[in-house]
Amino acid sequence: MAGIGSSGYWEDLRKQARQLENELDLKLVSFSKLCTSYSSSRDGRRGETSDTTPLLNNSTQDRMFDTMSVELEQLLAKLTAVNDKMAEYTNTPGTASLNAALMHTLQRHRDILQDYTQEFHKTKGNFLAIREREDLLGSVRKDIETYKSGSGVNNRRTELFLKEHEHLRNSERLVDDTISIAMATKENMTSQRGVLKSIQSKVNTLANRFPTINNLIQRVNLRKRRDSLILGSVIGVCTIILLLYALH
Repeated sequence: MAGIGSSGYWEDLRKQARQLENELDLKLVSFSKLCTSYSSSRDGRRGETSDTTPLLNNSTQDRMFDTMSVELEQLLAKLTAVNDKMAEYTNTPGTASLNAALMHTLQRHRDILQDYTQEFHKTKGNFLAIREREDLLGSVRKDIETYKSGSGVNNRRTELFLKEHEHLRNSERLVDDTISIAMATKENMTSQRGVLKSIQSKVNTLANRFPTINNLIQRVNLRKRRDSLILGSVIGVCTIILLLYALH
């Protein structure tokens, strides 16, 4: 290998970087296809019967995912190391005249490394999210199937128990409503009785405080009674006269 200060060393580093980038590009494409096929196979299995089997089962895809993840992480680490060596080369004496071109090339390789790293983590995160979601849904479906596969007697008993429980709750709610209405009625009657007692007390107090008014009220009542008696007597006499006149 050429020395660190020679242009051959730089070209060797660039060759290694391009080779690693090509490998990363191919593996990232395969990695993305694996994640897509994993999601598709999961979706397809929801409508399949028990006697159908996908080309790749989930356990095989999981192993392939783990293997490819390790390989991609190793390639990214190697490419990072090569980029670090290229950055170190740009700082060696004798490369000042070429420093602008070297830095431009180095930056381009760094950008490629960053893009591949982001793509890897994004694809890996999507795969893990899909797997976690599908595992959760699978657990829920398993619980539902277990519940459905229970004996009919137990299901019937559970249904009757739930209905009886709902009936008791409705009865309890009706009793509470009736008690509330009775309490409200009692409070209303108590309030009205208190108002009437207060009015009667005020009238008595007023009559006791002003005897003249009390006497006047009594006289008015007596006159009303006397007028009623006179009027009744006149009506009675007139009625008798009319009857006698009609009989004759």
